[in-house]
Amino acid sequence: MNLEIALLLAQDGIANGAIYVLVGLGIVLVFVVTRVIFVPFGDILAYAALTLGAFERHRLPGTIWLVLTLAIIASGMEVFRAVRERKPERVARAVGLYAGLPLLPVALVVLLAGREISEPVAVALTLALVLPIGPLLYRIAFRPLADAPVLVLLMVAVALHFAVSGLALFYFGPEGVRTQAFTRAVLRIGDLVLPGQTLIIFSTCGVVATLLYLLFTHTTIGKSLRATAVNRLGALLCGISPARTGALAFLLASGLAGISGVIVAPVTTLYYDSGFIIGLKAFVGAIIGGLVSYPLAAAGALIVGLLESYAAFWNSAFKEVTVFSALIPILVWRSLAFAHQLEQEDGAAEEEIAA
Repeated sequence: MNLEIALLLAQDGIANGAIYVLVGLGIVLVFVVTRVIFVPFGDILAYAALTLGAFERHRLPGTIWLVLTLAIIASGMEVFRAVRERKPERVARAVGLYAGLPLLPVALVVLLAGREISEPVAVALTLALVLPIGPLLYRIAFRPLADAPVLVLLMVAVALHFAVSGLALFYFGPEGVRTQAFTRAVLRIGDLVLPGQTLIIFSTCGVVATLLYLLFTHTTIGKSLRATAVNRLGALLCGISPARTGALAFLLASGLAGISGVIVAPVTTLYYDSGFIIGLKAFVGAIIGGLVSYPLAAAGALIVGLLESYAAFWNSAFKEVTVFSALIPILVWRSLAFAHQLEQEDGAAEEEIAA
């Protein structure tokens, strides 16, 4: 390996790592707010890519049936709850929130199905279509189990992954999709050649990360999310609804998954189950941050991308094994660091009691 090959591998690794950054940030966001390891995150990414591919082929995307099914179930649960609690005034709100809003992009997509639409419109429709998936899944599967142990929530998330992935196979079929590149431009910096699509991935990752930072530090919504992540009971006592912040976290996660699917579809062929592998690799990066630190999760995702790129150069058959094997030393390191932190906290508590 010479310097030129090393730079090309680093470029490819950072591009993949940027995708993992977006996915990893979404995984951490959902976990810190709701304690849910959102396994179907990658499936939403795959739905976004497959939906955009369907638009390019002038077909009706199967995502509309998933959104329609989830909207009917979620609105039905809310209506049943309102009737059971004898609060009929909530029925109209429940139907409007869980059926009306999610079905607006569905209706628009049906009206435009089969027509020639511009690329920006197709991207906007794709994002609008996948955006309700996260909140609807939260209402159906996770909100009723908000106080359940993390292991129970994980089992539910795994079951949801198989259900959503299986429906993707039914809606889109086993064929893969690779969408058209957003640009054919190339940036040359000396001997380094950067494709325009790679620059789009870098810039999108940077813009989204900056917007999330501004959201968490300068808005009431972001501070509510942070408060719920720190202490759910304390946030509730301050008038912050954990159910609403949970739905908002899943909404943001759906947005991140949709953006990730849109920008990764032109550079790789995605199938109905491809999102799971992408999500699993991003999860490895998120583990470096202990599923609580956004900067460490982003750094870990970039490390995973670089590790995957260089491992593929040495032996492409073992690149997946190399990435997932990295979980073992990471978990050991996190375990030892966490145990040391607990020892320090216990020691400080004993000193306070003795004083």
